[in-house]
Amino acid sequence: MTLTGTITGLTPERLIFDLRAAGQPAMAPDGSRIVYSLSAVDRETKQTTSQLWAIDLDGGNPVQLTFTGRTNGNPVWSPDGSSIAFVSKGDGEKPYAIRILPIDGGESREVIRHVASPSSLDWSPDGSSLAYTLPVDPDNPIEEPVDVDVAPKVRAFRRLDYKQDNRGYLYDTRLQVVVVDVESGTCRQLTSDLIDHTDPRWSPDGRQIAMKVLNRNGMHQQLAVLEVATGECTLVGDADWTVGTFRWSRDGSSILFDGDERNSAQTDYFRYDVAVARLHRLTTDLPFSPEAGYPTIGSPAQPAWISDDVALVHGVQAGASGLWTVNARSGEITEVARFEATHSGLSVDDAGRYVAQTISTPLGTGEISVFDRETGASRVVTHVNDAVFAESPVGSFEKCSVERGGETIDYWITYPPEFDETRQYPVVLDVHGGPHGNFGYSFGKGTALLAGAGTIVVSSNPRGSGTYGRRFANLVRGDWGGGDWLDVQAALDAVLERPYADADRTGIMGYSYGGFMTAWALGHTDRFRAAVCGAPVFDLESFYGTSDIGHVWGAFQWGGELPEHREWLVEHSPSTHIHNATTPTLIVHGEQDHRCPIGQGEQMFTALSRQGVEVEFVRYPGGAHLML
Repeated sequence: MTLTGTITGLTPERLIFDLRAAGQPAMAPDGSRIVYSLSAVDRETKQTTSQLWAIDLDGGNPVQLTFTGRTNGNPVWSPDGSSIAFVSKGDGEKPYAIRILPIDGGESREVIRHVASPSSLDWSPDGSSLAYTLPVDPDNPIEEPVDVDVAPKVRAFRRLDYKQDNRGYLYDTRLQVVVVDVESGTCRQLTSDLIDHTDPRWSPDGRQIAMKVLNRNGMHQQLAVLEVATGECTLVGDADWTVGTFRWSRDGSSILFDGDERNSAQTDYFRYDVAVARLHRLTTDLPFSPEAGYPTIGSPAQPAWISDDVALVHGVQAGASGLWTVNARSGEITEVARFEATHSGLSVDDAGRYVAQTISTPLGTGEISVFDRETGASRVVTHVNDAVFAESPVGSFEKCSVERGGETIDYWITYPPEFDETRQYPVVLDVHGGPHGNFGYSFGKGTALLAGAGTIVVSSNPRGSGTYGRRFANLVRGDWGGGDWLDVQAALDAVLERPYADADRTGIMGYSYGGFMTAWALGHTDRFRAAVCGAPVFDLESFYGTSDIGHVWGAFQWGGELPEHREWLVEHSPSTHIHNATTPTLIVHGEQDHRCPIGQGEQMFTALSRQGVEVEFVRYPGGAHLML
């Protein structure tokens, strides 16, 4: 475990300006090459830029495909493999354009421009049209440019979902499904209900489009089937459903999807027979969590058919990414591969042999990997960050577990570069968000920076963490600050038994639900020398009324509604116990955070300041909850 040599740990400057990110891999239909976006932060402008690149399946012959536009991304191959459709952002009143690039040479051409960004592009089977989602304001259907720097004199709302994190004040603007003819640029809006419609996917015959309809500010989703000719829409299930990934069958008779009839922090697979509107449950206790993306923000890793009845899917189990097959008739689940890494996306060639995904590990990030189903081999085919991590490595890591309260609690230890077991190091406990998020074999920016500064970082998955199944995920419901708090302490205590871990120099940090746990810790122990609390849930009752999801998430997580559940909310709020705090604390919060509104951080800052605790409050203008 000892590393030797003279090296420098990763610094904030290197992380922001030197690391690049290869992402959004799109496998060619014939499996010959991959198109992906390569993004970086410009040192001069401090802005993120991205261009499209192509690379052979073995990582050879990297070729830059786009050179103009500030950002280019979301590449999608045409059905015949001759061209790529993508979204480009430039300047002007309508800065976003859908463009098509011939893959074997030539300039890209513009199909259509929009004020807001299109997303989730999908080619029609005959290659004549593209379906996509677009934010549409019913009061401004022709997309007259709006000066975003001029604030309205007043905002008035009658609907509860009037705002959403990362999108701001929505009014009646919602994501709608649009179809554009790729030759003429003529577009037609297919949906108009004032709810979000996402991830449109054409049926094999081109007559229907499957999509997700989002309810309750994105916290619940329904599968929907839209008739392209008439706009008639059929919803599957009721508004209590959650839906993650989905894919039409090869013959168009059914749709395979993962979902849950009631939100239970874990989905299972279902088959929907379209012609007869019949739903079939395929699994009852799925051993992994399918990668469903993030509502309205990140696209899901949609299943890929490898035979008429069997689909390849991507998910995460116990913090490790893997590939599984799902039989859409029998429901049989078969593990194909497991990786000590976190992958995202799922792009497969027509033959179903090669799988392209992004890859992240505790020691590196920002690359593309390819898995060969025939040989079982996996390899990283890009190397955009090799030089940075060679000069500024994270260090090393170790997965461990501890038994507590009848549960096995996994945790990861990240060690500094040039780690020396004969020395003692400060230790920081990191708590993930969610609470159904998870740590695992993935790159953590804060973890890498702390390790680079000579700190051991402990990242645990307490009860409630995702990727361990429905039962484990639901152990935290109604018990925030209970068993979860004991679990993270158990992981830390196990590490502090090691001679190189300095129990007198410990800290805690966390963001979102991790911020809740950090604030909870301050009121329940003085063992930590310092704390970093990011976007916390500090007062559950005010969170319920001010968060964009508080009125939905609260009842699900805490077991009841206001006012009859107020006593529980008070007892389980860090604000109730913060008078016990003595630990020096840094609070960080985005000023446009609608998920855990900045008022939570303000309340915490006020409470700590008034009782004389050393505290600093860092506010990020314009920062949403997902800024980190």
